[in-house]
Amino acid sequence: MNLQHYLNRICVKKIYSPSYEFLAELQLKHLYFIPFEDLDIPFRGRIILDEERIYKKIIENNRGGFCYELNGLFHWLLTQLGFNVDMLSARVYNNQKEELGPEFDHMTLLVHLDKDYLVDVGFGDSFRKPIQMPDGGCEDVSGKYKLRSAGGNIFQLCKMENGKWKMEERHSGFVGEEKLQYQFTTVPRKFFDYENMCVFQQDDLNSHFRTRMLCTIATPNGRITLSNNSLTITENGNKTKTEFNSEKEFLLLLKKHFGIELT
Repeated sequence: MNLQHYLNRICVKKIYSPSYEFLAELQLKHLYFIPFEDLDIPFRGRIILDEERIYKKIIENNRGGFCYELNGLFHWLLTQLGFNVDMLSARVYNNQKEELGPEFDHMTLLVHLDKDYLVDVGFGDSFRKPIQMPDGGCEDVSGKYKLRSAGGNIFQLCKMENGKWKMEERHSGFVGEEKLQYQFTTVPRKFFDYENMCVFQQDDLNSHFRTRMLCTIATPNGRITLSNNSLTITENGNKTKTEFNSEKEFLLLLKKHFGIELT
């Protein structure tokens, strides 16, 4: 894998020693230039947790990916740049079912500098700056975020709703009303630890990845999201949604807004 090609892909022009400022730049640029997308699921191509394969797809072929691909590759980039970083297992909160997903449902990252920071480039619409552990927060154009302890080495990423933090006592600890994004532990993991869940996300009929086509990317003032039959552009809090009903239109919009051509 070529470090300079990766940096060119995310428009990072200069390498600095590991620091919060450089980490924040890398995370933000990654979110601006590499989309979250699940276009290979369920039938277009197999996602295998192999760094070289993922690098070729995302960096050389100008694609995006989902959490294991994006955060897995970002972990490699940070390590090559001298950062001390761990892969963490996260359980995504399902608002409809009011429950957390299984272990390894999501991959997130913990970067060790003078302090520890949660970093994530693979969750779609979420925080854009590293969040200080164990109880830090951040605010950006996408919203306000906060880390909460759930006891021991378990933490939760929450998003602010209606001007205040909504939390309530549940059987699994503190679970945010609707705006809990995910729960994670600080136990370091290996890439192969996520293999079974990566297979589940692609093959199991209960996986939401099998029922949709999605591509979304952050912009300085909002976000662009292309789904099965609609394009939503958010600009300074204002959303414009355009619906369509053909695969041809989907592919044209995918190329126009994300530069992705599917074969």
